[in-house]
Amino acid sequence: MRIVLIAGAALLLTGCVRTVGTIVTAPVKVVAKGVDLATTSQEEADRNRGRELRKAEEKQRREARRAERQRKEN
Repeated sequence: MRIVLIAGAALLLTGCVRTVGTIVTAPVKVVAKGVDLATTSQEEADRNRGRELRKAEEKQRREARRAERQRKEN
């Protein structure tokens, strides 16, 4: 009889332990997600910098074409 009670209790406690683990780790996960959203990784920074450089180069090319057209018209 004791074995049946111990086995039943073990099955019930497994769910409790899992729930407690979820509850304990939840605040850590929330803080980690907030930090991740608030910071920029090196890969993101590199990607953003590359995008800025490409936009600046395209702007320079447009201005150079416009200046060349104006020079030809005059």
